[in-house]
Amino acid sequence: MSSNVGGHRFVLGLYAALVAVAGAAGYLTGTFVSGLSPPQFLFLVPFPPTPLGFAAYGALTIALVLGVPLALVVYVSAGLDDAA
Repeated sequence: MSSNVGGHRFVLGLYAALVAVAGAAGYLTGTFVSGLSPPQFLFLVPFPPTPLGFAAYGALTIALVLGVPLALVVYVSAGLDDAA
């Protein structure tokens, strides 16, 4: 089990880095692009068309898009037998 700790930590760090990059990209988009319409997270939750709104939208979207499949992989891999 201890051999997987490094892999889990790496994947979690990569996930956090990608979410942070998406948030930074959203912030930069909101800062330098003018005339943007307000984004809506999951077509339900409107965010303001500000740099902070776009940063939150970008980070939440990537967190969800990457987090759901990652959680499914963790769930399925936990049920697999290592001896097989």
